[in-house]
Amino acid sequence: MLRRTVPAMMRQYELVERVRRYNPQTDEALLDRAYVYAMRAHGAQVRASGDPYFSHPLEVAAILTDLKLDDATIVAALLHDTIEDTDATKAEIERLFGKQIADLVEGLTKIKKLDLVSKQAKQAENLRKLLLAIADDVRVLLVKLADRLHNMRTLKYVPPEKRDRVAQETLDIYAPLAARMGMHDMREELEDLAFRQLMPEAYESITSRVEELRERNGPLVQEIERELKEELERRGMKAEVKGREKKPHSIWGKMERKAIAFEQLSDLYGFRVIVDGVEDCYRTLGIVHTKWPLVPGRFKDYISTPKPNDYRSLHTTVIGPRRQRVELQVRTRDMDEIAEYGIAAHALYKDASGAPGAMLSTESSAYAWLRKTIENLSQGLSPEEFLEHTKLELFHDQVFCFTPKGRLIALPRKATPIDFAYAVHTDVGNTAVGCKINGNIAPLVSELKNGDEVEIITSKAQTPPGAWETIAVTGKARAAVRRATRAAVRAQYAGLGRKIAERAFARAGKAFSDEVVTKGMSRLARTAVEDVFAAVGRGEIKTDDLIRAVYPDWTAPRPEDRLAANRAPQGEGWFELKKGHNLKFKIPEGGEEAFVAALPIRGINSDLPVRFSPQGGAVPGDRIVGILTPGEGITIYPIQSKALQHFEDAPERWLDVRWDVDELSTGRFPARIRVTAINEPGTLGQVATIIGERNGNIEGLEMRSRSPDFTEMLIDLDVFDLRHLNGILTDLRGRPVVSSAERVNG
Repeated sequence: MLRRTVPAMMRQYELVERVRRYNPQTDEALLDRAYVYAMRAHGAQVRASGDPYFSHPLEVAAILTDLKLDDATIVAALLHDTIEDTDATKAEIERLFGKQIADLVEGLTKIKKLDLVSKQAKQAENLRKLLLAIADDVRVLLVKLADRLHNMRTLKYVPPEKRDRVAQETLDIYAPLAARMGMHDMREELEDLAFRQLMPEAYESITSRVEELRERNGPLVQEIERELKEELERRGMKAEVKGREKKPHSIWGKMERKAIAFEQLSDLYGFRVIVDGVEDCYRTLGIVHTKWPLVPGRFKDYISTPKPNDYRSLHTTVIGPRRQRVELQVRTRDMDEIAEYGIAAHALYKDASGAPGAMLSTESSAYAWLRKTIENLSQGLSPEEFLEHTKLELFHDQVFCFTPKGRLIALPRKATPIDFAYAVHTDVGNTAVGCKINGNIAPLVSELKNGDEVEIITSKAQTPPGAWETIAVTGKARAAVRRATRAAVRAQYAGLGRKIAERAFARAGKAFSDEVVTKGMSRLARTAVEDVFAAVGRGEIKTDDLIRAVYPDWTAPRPEDRLAANRAPQGEGWFELKKGHNLKFKIPEGGEEAFVAALPIRGINSDLPVRFSPQGGAVPGDRIVGILTPGEGITIYPIQSKALQHFEDAPERWLDVRWDVDELSTGRFPARIRVTAINEPGTLGQVATIIGERNGNIEGLEMRSRSPDFTEMLIDLDVFDLRHLNGILTDLRGRPVVSSAERVNG
């Protein structure tokens, strides 16, 4: 168990003795120098409790001696606040104690000069710095966790306004980090200390109920321990049995997760059975299951399939002595040490003789997971996004799934095949179109369960929808979707901008090509042709400015001339696009070829960022005009829309557009109608029936009472084209209850 308190500030020889107990080869002189240096550096500084400040790094070092860590880590603990809070420098520490220790202390030092407004952003940037240091040397994390543990033990001395923030940060980041590193005891204590601060009433309630239960049951834990041990000995198994009650935070978490009351909890006690070897683990399990009934669905084998933090054990729940539910964990002594101390117990910091200090080439699965997580989290996220994704990666419990080839993928609970796909590879996630779970076709939004075999179906034509970001659970998946979405949007705007620029150059009678545009990039403050076109597509660069950047001598036409060209009256010179469509356009200069080059509009699912007028939409068959809106793309209006009056002073935003819709297309387009009907029962039903019989789809309805006798309805419809819309209006006008029916164009 971790050391809880130090009655009085330790002296040098006491610290050395603590280290010598587990490492006889300790460098006593190094520890003495660090002790004296830190004590002098902190000098007369005091903590909020009134104790000398040096008592804090000394406590941190004491916690790490219980984890049996190497000399460098103990020294780093003694010095961890010197660069941040004293006049000490990294160069001085490196000169006195070596580069390795100086790097550890530097990794534990917060960034003081952060020119950031948001406290959350500062927290995120300091966390990013810490995680990057951990990626270089995991001992930074071990010191930081011990530092946080002692700060939480003395939280009552911190100003009240800071306590909740520190406790919440502990619960969000440091306790999950300890869990991911397999440091079970430290995680439990951090959680309980934070829980007591954040929810004192709940903490006291659970603590008192556990105490009442303990008094009522008497020595129940000892009885179960004795009966388990006797049964195993009778079957020839030598085992150590340890039982304990669950911690308050663990109890609270289970009550919240399962939405049950304290009285409904049936497994408040957990027992560890520690045996000599792996075979003994399975023999013990057989003995337990033949003696007491197994609770179905509660057996897990983390020996054959270890957790990513290297945790290995057999878990089972049985109806044991006194008809109590008993949770059992069966493991070897080596497994128990890793379960207690996690990465601190790993051979990464121990040589063949068991003395800490040697660095081996192999790294634990927990550390490998942490390094990969940090790598994924460090790819161009804003501070707030980084903090959010870090919490997502660290906080969730896990499920274990498999690829068809048997590769194990660990994911947070509630993860989906989308998360699974990105865990396999970013390219797999970006091209995922479907999945099979245990051989059956399933939606990509399905929640995965332990043991699922997941096969991802991909297509090179796929790009991840932006909505996936809200569905994905892992930070890696969310970040990848966000990057892909940004790239896709940029590509869309670049494609739109290229077409807009091409049309503008044609109208100006100037040559157009990527090479031509490249000549003007410096004047436009852009470094790539695609950036220029994307800016044009977003409306950030006007086409006149683009042409002038390439051809400085070119003169733009007067606004009134351009406006007249866009709003010329219908009549001579108009061209019917396709037989069967009442769709006519003015032929631009250059004849039919120039007209056909107008931007094709297929609908809201096209490759271009297109939307339709919110004041009444537009349907195939309408004469249409495109208005470029900076940052939003193109808005399509019917030529008769009153809203176009608002853009008369911005003719450069008007675009040549045309419908490109197949006559057999089943795509629908938005339109708005106004129906005035007699105000009597059943009128709305008749109107809706007519629209339904005509295969129209009602998207929205607003009813206004014009008089006691008549009601005005504004109905938003989805229709195939103008002919379809006119048919609906004709049928409505033929009903006796309908006074008038007309299309609305705002």
